[in-house]
Order: sequence, then structure tokens, then C-alpha cells
Amino acid sequence: MTYEKKFIEEPILQYQIMKFLEKELDRTDLANIDIQRTPVVTRITLEVMNPGKIIGKKGGVINRLTETLQHEFNIKNPQISVVEVRNPSLEPRIVGRRAAKMLEMGKKARAVLHFLLRDIIAAGAIGAEIIVSGAMTKGARSKRLSVITGNIPKAGEPARLVREAHVISVTKYGAIGIFVRIVPPGTVFPDKKTPAPIEIPKVIRAAAPVTATPEKPKTVA
Repeated sequence: MTYEKKFIEEPILQYQIMKFLEKELDRTDLANIDIQRTPVVTRITLEVMNPGKIIGKKGGVINRLTETLQHEFNIKNPQISVVEVRNPSLEPRIVGRRAAKMLEMGKKARAVLHFLLRDIIAAGAIGAEIIVSGAMTKGARSKRLSVITGNIPKAGEPARLVREAHVISVTKYGAIGIFVRIVPPGTVFPDKKTPAPIEIPKVIRAAAPVTATPEKPKTVA
């Protein structure tokens, strides 16, 4: 396989693996999937709210996913690890799933957006944005609602630091798209760096204080 062909096929394979895992683990509150391929092993890290649902009894679910990756995707030596999500309100995919469930229950879209946005900011996020688009009521045209607060870069290098997720909610009025963007706490944007405080060297800090000695009076002959 030439380098150019491998360069093109590698991202496609990772995308197919991610879509397969998202479909298989759709009901487990999956937050994120990280895939790292090396010549020896392929490490797949799943961030979820409840690791027990994914691991299964005696690791049955993990074993089934591992066998599928080996046979259907030709992945050699896949290793799947499960990590528990510490704060679900800072994970865009989980927030989007919560919004989808509320909309499918018949909750008002604007009230759902405001409720979830307050949860995200209360969790310490620097900025957040939630957008829903689709038919909200019976016989109504498709419309777009959005709520945003804080600092949310939309372009350039800072936009790569924003976590994003897109979820589909199927209500009795039709499909509604939900787009969630969150800037996690502690994010430092390149264009808004604060200067680091100047630290005094240890040699200067450890030096003994200097006291001024009075000058001797001059005698006039």
C-alpha cells in the first residue's frame, strides 16, 4: 500500500469504526471515542457515564465488540478500555442526548435549551451553545432556536478547543437536529493568554536582608 493510499484510507476506517461503536453503544450514554492506532495495537478508549453497561457481564459486551472489530474491520489486536465520565454536563454528546429525550417527551424546546444551558454553566464551562432545528409543533414549519453564553470561538485555531456533538431527536412532529458546543473549564485560548507572573529566583529570596549602616561623621582638622 502506497503512503498516499494509506493516508486516505486511515481516516475513513477510523470514521467507520466510530460510527459502528456509536450505533452499538447508542443507549449507554456514550460521551467520546478516542482511537489510537500503532503498528502493534489499536487502542480504543470509550468515555461513558455508566461503565458497567458497556463492560457487561464478565466482559461479554467488550469481547463481542473486540471480535467484530477483528473480523469485520480487519483490526489487529484491538484493545478497548472504558473510562467513566466525571461531569456529564460538560460532554456535548450526553447533553445532546438529554435534549433529545426531553423533546421526544413533548417538552417545550426553548425551556429545554435554557435548562440545559444553566446546567452546563453551573458545571464550570467557559462558554456553551445549543442549537435545535426542525419542526417543533404539529403543522408548523421547520425553525431554528439557539441559546449561547460565554466565549465560543467560531473560527481559527481557538475553535479547535471547543467540544462539539450532533444528535438527532425523532419526535412525533418529525426529526429535530441538536447541535451542542461546549468550552470546558480551564481552556486557554491562544489569543487571550495572560502573562505569567514573574518569579523571583531562589538565590534572591534566600538572601539575608540588608540593613543600612550609619555613616561615620567626618572630622575637620
